[in-house]
Amino acid sequence: MTTLFISDLHLHAAEPAAVQAFYAFLAGRARSAQALYILGDFFDAWIGDDDDAPLGHEVAAKLRELADTGVDIYLMPGNRDFVLGHDFANRAGGTMLPDPTVIELYGKTTVLLHGDSLCTRDEPYMALRAQLRSPEWQAQALAQPLQVRRAMAEQLRAKSKTMNSSKPEDIMDVTPEAVVEVLREHSASLMIHGHTHRPERHPLTVDGVAAERIVLGDWHDNAWCLVADETSLTLEHWPINA
Repeated sequence: MTTLFISDLHLHAAEPAAVQAFYAFLAGRARSAQALYILGDFFDAWIGDDDDAPLGHEVAAKLRELADTGVDIYLMPGNRDFVLGHDFANRAGGTMLPDPTVIELYGKTTVLLHGDSLCTRDEPYMALRAQLRSPEWQAQALAQPLQVRRAMAEQLRAKSKTMNSSKPEDIMDVTPEAVVEVLREHSASLMIHGHTHRPERHPLTVDGVAAERIVLGDWHDNAWCLVADETSLTLEHWPINA
């Protein structure tokens, strides 16, 4: 049995190729897994679990089909779908996870994150993140009508693009010291996250002990998945349109 990790699918009705690639993944590779972890930015935007747009309901139904086969499904919110909640998870047959979450992965203490909390050099983003993750801000936002929330989501998406266009690339990547601090705090030897869209495996050392950070890729041109079992960790990818 395997455990699968994916993130940054950015599912959106206007990008049907990624949506169909995800459905094919659920109907194929994921069926033989023990568990599937989705580590944030599952949707390109999420305005609340009460959204009446068809895509969210269809995705929940597809996940429920997988859950009904016995696969455990875990979801973590990202910076694009930070109000993804328990109602959606219940419909999907999954469980919401806090960011970060620590698991035992075949004997390795592993910390799971979306990854944006590690980008501490990007001070404007970290300030925005603190606001958007605030329970008070989220409660006020979710109290607005769906039409207002859709407009807010578009504004946030535009603001993100504007902010990122003028930033150096290294500012938007993780801060190495933040990575070490999180691994040390949780006594973990493995970290798995997404967010940066820079899939890679990074060996490192924490207090003289070997550790590793694995970055998941986004589902734009290729689909990315970390496949874990008792003997190996494999970062796989395949073309979206295949």
